[in-house]
Amino acid sequence: MQRRTFISATGASLAAPALWAQALPTQPVRIIVGFAPGGGTDILSRVIAQKLSTMWNTTVLVENKAGAAGMIAAEYVARQPSDGTTLLMAHINSHAIAPALTPKMTYSVENDFTPVVLVGVTPNLLICNEQQTARTVKDVVELCRKNPGKISFGSAGNASAQHLALEMLKLAAKIDAIHVPYKGSGPMLTDLIGGQINYSFDTMTAATPHVKSGKAIAIAQTRQKRAKGHPNVPTMAESGFPGFEATTWYGLVGPGKLPSVLAKRMNEDINKVLQMPDVAEKFEQYGAEDGGGSTEKFADFMKVESRKWAKVVKDAGVKAES
Repeated sequence: MQRRTFISATGASLAAPALWAQALPTQPVRIIVGFAPGGGTDILSRVIAQKLSTMWNTTVLVENKAGAAGMIAAEYVARQPSDGTTLLMAHINSHAIAPALTPKMTYSVENDFTPVVLVGVTPNLLICNEQQTARTVKDVVELCRKNPGKISFGSAGNASAQHLALEMLKLAAKIDAIHVPYKGSGPMLTDLIGGQINYSFDTMTAATPHVKSGKAIAIAQTRQKRAKGHPNVPTMAESGFPGFEATTWYGLVGPGKLPSVLAKRMNEDINKVLQMPDVAEKFEQYGAEDGGGSTEKFADFMKVESRKWAKVVKDAGVKAES
């Protein structure tokens, strides 16, 4: 449908296919990830990049620029040429939570980025290492109450989605716990499995391989419905906290002046990638669901998320730096 609309708009049906093909960059394309390798953002980006490399007949690389809960990568992409050679795997942290926490942000979510497509929405998993004996939400809450300020929860960074999931639990359960921020899920998971920290709310995408291997124990998930990839893991709502929902989402964006025709072409191709059986199967395993749709749908989704998390940040009293 988008292709037909483009042809009609040009008024030159014979030339339109060539123009459409030229919309894609011929140079290598970079997908910038704001977290360390091994995290959920990194994993999904590499799945997408591999497929696009074949589809676009060019190299599509994933480049990690970790730090500041994704804001360093976002700031970098906002200042790149709008030629389609640099994309950002935008994240709930950089594009929904950060605006509520950082009054003097160096980029504007609405002005400095062009939405391309929502890649997926995942629950967070409340996980622990094998040494922990408290393996239900009820028992974890009781453990924290008996040891106020002593039980540690890791996250992908201060004020990250995982951190805010912990803050939601602290508010709901009226408990005190230690927050330990990292520069992404990868290094955090290494310490969790190694016993340096006790628990974490981590993205289902990053946590799944470790849960499947038995190195991490899944206690609960944080969407209202159970993810298809983890049908036996109860939700927080089922575990005594009705209404508890703390998701992580991912979506591709380009710099602010990315031409709309290029954004829509990329949107069309990435929608095709998301519908590939092997990609859909892998995303389902990682709990990444509800991706795809138009550029406009993704833009509207980010606005709704920004309002939601601004309220959570205010209610929890979360600050930009701990």
